[in-house]
Amino acid sequence: MAKSKWEQVKNKLMLVEGWARDGLTDKQIANNLNISEDTFYEYKKRYSEFSESLKKGKEIVDYEVENALLKTALEGNTTAQIFWLKNRRPSKWREKQEIQHSGNINNPFTDLTTEELRQLIEDE
Repeated sequence: MAKSKWEQVKNKLMLVEGWARDGLTDKQIANNLNISEDTFYEYKKRYSEFSESLKKGKEIVDYEVENALLKTALEGNTTAQIFWLKNRRPSKWREKQEIQHSGNINNPFTDLTTEELRQLIEDE
């Protein structure tokens, strides 16, 4: 009897992990497995061993890249330093700072009607 599609994929979990470690996208891995992207994401949800293989492969390379980034930042690469600080300490280093305002702004025109505003503009 022919194996189900999942059984065929299940036998390739080591390959899936390797492809993830090599940086292949989910779409590329799905293509390598000869399954659709929809099936790929369904397997990811349904079969923990499949999602774990992907996660394990991606974690390894993520750590390697993180270590390489840290090394170049410590060696004086200012771009790497900026990237590291913005991502590791965003509350202190992100470009867009959030400012809380807790006071009232006294706007003398707030309570004026449209007609009163028009009259003020015409009087100038």
